[in-house]
Amino acid sequence: MKTLQRNNSKDGIRDFQKSIRYHARYSLGRPFDEASEDEIYKAVTLAVRERLIDGMLETEKRYSKHDAKRLYYLSMEFLMGRALGNNLYNLGIFHLAKDALIDMGLDIEELRDTEVDAALGNGGLGRLAACFLDSLATLGMPGYGYGINYEFGIFRQEIDNGYQKEKPDHWYSEDTPWLIKRPNEACIIPVYGRMENIKDSSGNDNPLWMDWKILIGVPYDVPIVGFGGKTVNYLRLFSAKSSNEFDMQIFNHGDYFKAVEQKMSSETISKVLYPSDSVESGKELRLVQEYFLVACAVRDIMRRYLKGHDSLDTFPGKVAIQLNDTHPALTVAELMRTFIDEHDTPWDKAWKITEATLGYTNHTLLPEALEKWSVPLLEHVLPRHLQIIYQINERFLDQVVSRWPGDVDRVQRMSIVEEGQTKQVRMAYLSIVGSHSVNGVAELHSELVKRSLVPDFYQMWPKKFNNKTNGVTQRRWLLKSNPKLSELITQTIGDGWITDLDKLKQLERYAADEAFQNKFRKIKKDNKEQLAKVIFDTTRTEVDTNSMFDIQIKRLHEYKRQLLNVFFIIHQYLSLVEDQRKLTVPKTYVFAGKAAPGYFMAKLIIKLICSVGEIINKDTRVNQQMKVAFVPNYRVSLAEKIIPAADLSEQISTAGMEASGTGNMKLAMNGAMTIGTLDGANIEILEEVGQDNIYIFGLTVEQIEEMRVNRSYNPW
Repeated sequence: MKTLQRNNSKDGIRDFQKSIRYHARYSLGRPFDEASEDEIYKAVTLAVRERLIDGMLETEKRYSKHDAKRLYYLSMEFLMGRALGNNLYNLGIFHLAKDALIDMGLDIEELRDTEVDAALGNGGLGRLAACFLDSLATLGMPGYGYGINYEFGIFRQEIDNGYQKEKPDHWYSEDTPWLIKRPNEACIIPVYGRMENIKDSSGNDNPLWMDWKILIGVPYDVPIVGFGGKTVNYLRLFSAKSSNEFDMQIFNHGDYFKAVEQKMSSETISKVLYPSDSVESGKELRLVQEYFLVACAVRDIMRRYLKGHDSLDTFPGKVAIQLNDTHPALTVAELMRTFIDEHDTPWDKAWKITEATLGYTNHTLLPEALEKWSVPLLEHVLPRHLQIIYQINERFLDQVVSRWPGDVDRVQRMSIVEEGQTKQVRMAYLSIVGSHSVNGVAELHSELVKRSLVPDFYQMWPKKFNNKTNGVTQRRWLLKSNPKLSELITQTIGDGWITDLDKLKQLERYAADEAFQNKFRKIKKDNKEQLAKVIFDTTRTEVDTNSMFDIQIKRLHEYKRQLLNVFFIIHQYLSLVEDQRKLTVPKTYVFAGKAAPGYFMAKLIIKLICSVGEIINKDTRVNQQMKVAFVPNYRVSLAEKIIPAADLSEQISTAGMEASGTGNMKLAMNGAMTIGTLDGANIEILEEVGQDNIYIFGLTVEQIEEMRVNRSYNPW
């Protein structure tokens, strides 16, 4: 009978223990026997990091030897979660480490729980990026992430009398063991300033970017180990530092406070994820953040490429850059600026290289999520980049006019620069024009991108558009999150599923096997017991683990329709109280998710969920049949506890609004039935599992579009 890999030789255990004791003494300055819980955690992670760094160096050596083409994934978000358990599993030493720690009187689960989530993201966008990096490393592909090393990630959510309160989530510190600082590879980034045209020796105008302010981007590498440990790539995160600790010229003129203020202003750039853009200063900071990420990434990519190549001719053959949504869209302008201003590349050649290098992933159809930046703000922050964007737009519109002469409306619709009282640069359009590939993230979403979002662009470049349905890594969301179910699967069909998810189809022949069913039910019950403890510890609500766990865990938004779910719960409650009905099976409704700080309606929905739960949970007439719990501070490590315990997965977004969704995949993978609309990846889950194994309801995209056109919707 096959089991998950267990490398627990006595020599391996002894070496791992020796490494832990070494780091306690020499890295942390503490005898192991006197170390605190936090110091023990750090000593263990440093022992694991040794293996990761060896793997990183060997991997880089292998890539360089073969002059491998490298993929760079640019994203404002990377929702990595906790790293210790994931790294141990992927290195193949989880059981060795567990046995070694038991021998030292330590519990590996308690150690893992002391780790703070790396909350460098808000939701699906950042978690998708993290799953991509895991998959790239497991496939042995040279793929790297580029992001910002936010000091404060997504906020820590507290619930006070049913209302969401946002608290700082200070996950980062200089001695975070998973971060490897690379000060010798810091990037110098110009920002602000003004433009002047200087005549060259031939009398031609040359634009000169002058009087800029300097930022320093200091890289920190997070090792990303693929399953089996053969490949260790990394996520490179940049922290913003001022060009000097503070401006000595200002200091020497006696204004100490202004000098310190300027230093603090520079370092604010990597302080917090998504500063509020409801005020102008917040918009400016967010734009500078996006540029900072792009500029640091492009400089780092160029440095690595030019180390082994003398010419830019082979650049697209050795470099691929993927833009994760519109946040890194300035890469189009920054690459062009780099090629033209720093490498004297003619425009047409620079454009050909840029377009061949870049790919763009669209993640949303919501108009408010399609970024636009005002021309005055861009001119203030990035005057040279605005010039380049205007030039790109001029050449692009020449192509549009050539293709559709006389169609003025089309030219206005397709222009990268939107006319109006204040001109706006449409970042999605810049990304489409500057990339050779544009993809949606589910079959339906990709069709809607072509048909509804940018039909003019699809008509112009039909071959540029394609679909890449989102995915998740089974190594975190099944192997690590649900070890008992993973063990059962491996005992039943072998461990090939860990790197090839298609092999899970082999379980179909055991669906009617009574012994397998009983083991599966026992595992589900155990997972529900664990979640019940989490619910009680965080909400003081006792739940029945024999009840159906009905789960809706996702960012709070009106289109995701947590409100619809709550209305149904109210309906069920009233039918029990007023009509004396009984539920076929007791139900526990579990919600988790954060509302954006400025999203008032989403916060009210959280309050409603909590208020409804308070009434139901205290009502002795019904609380043996139903309970409601809102679990605060949703994050990766909490999702890892909720998902394995789910019986029913709520995926009920308004059709055509959810680009893909990945929670639906994680929950289905862990044995939850799905109730949902024909939206996002639900459609592809339906195709995989069949109509008998998913509950589909609601209007289709076409029916909703027809209602909008006819204004025929009537909720009454």
